[in-house]
Amino acid sequence: MSDVFSSVDFIDYDRAGELLGISVGKVRRLVEDHSLVSVRRGTDRLIPAETIVDGEPLHSLRGTIIMLIDCGLKLDDAVEWLYTENDILETTPMASLLAGHKSPVRRAAQFLAQ
Repeated sequence: MSDVFSSVDFIDYDRAGELLGISVGKVRRLVEDHSLVSVRRGTDRLIPAETIVDGEPLHSLRGTIIMLIDCGLKLDDAVEWLYTENDILETTPMASLLAGHKSPVRRAAQFLAQ
């Protein structure tokens, strides 16, 4: 696991289901459609806990992940990009998304496609 995830709290799919009030199968579907993301840790895939906000997936995450994939990143690289300090944003893209700053994150992501 990359160092960019060293300060991230992760939860398993069961805990995500509890926080969202849905089954593990529905959690898997949210990951498949990029409403949530997961990261491999050992043999498990875990979800960053902060991507569940007030019992819902972080609203701006899905579109941002899709945009990053459209820019040519693989899913794991897109998730790593979200947690990597960004000079344009002066913080991590995930911190910006959590602060409600979706547009600057997506503008920063557009530089990846150039």
